[in-house]
Amino acid sequence: MANLLTAVRLALAVPVTLGFAYNGLLSGWVLLFLIMLACVTDFFDGKLARAKNTASAKGQLFDHTTDFIFVTLGLTGCALSGLINPYLPALILIAFSQYVIDSYYLYKQKELRMSFLGKWNGILYFGPLIFLAVSRLGLGEDFKELMELMGSIFAWALSASTLLSIIDRGLAPLRKSD
Repeated sequence: MANLLTAVRLALAVPVTLGFAYNGLLSGWVLLFLIMLACVTDFFDGKLARAKNTASAKGQLFDHTTDFIFVTLGLTGCALSGLINPYLPALILIAFSQYVIDSYYLYKQKELRMSFLGKWNGILYFGPLIFLAVSRLGLGEDFKELMELMGSIFAWALSASTLLSIIDRGLAPLRKSD
């Protein structure tokens, strides 16, 4: 059941991406609903897996990969439409690749090895998507501009924190074991 919730989020990635990339393809309300549905499935899939005692390293990988695909594609759609900087999706791709490679190959773990900053970035990547979907609700031009500005600022802040996360993860092997 938990993997089904994760799969729902995966299925939402393409419509959300296209909804941002092609203004007018989806109404703001539909776009916001799809993003909120993705957030709800992300919140509950892990809780359900732990409650049903079905949590596993493979399930965690499926969940985190789905989150990565959803936010990276959604933010790419935003970048294609000029709503955010194009660096954030590229930085997320680098950060996620580094996360998987060092978890499984550098640290030779059988599950993903999360970092504090990476965990929070992963949660906050949904933020610009929410702001930018809200900007399309038709609540006035001033409100739209404010939400687009907030989404853009949020994306720049996440670009900086993602870059810091990449650097931190890259330097982690040089530090003493935690």
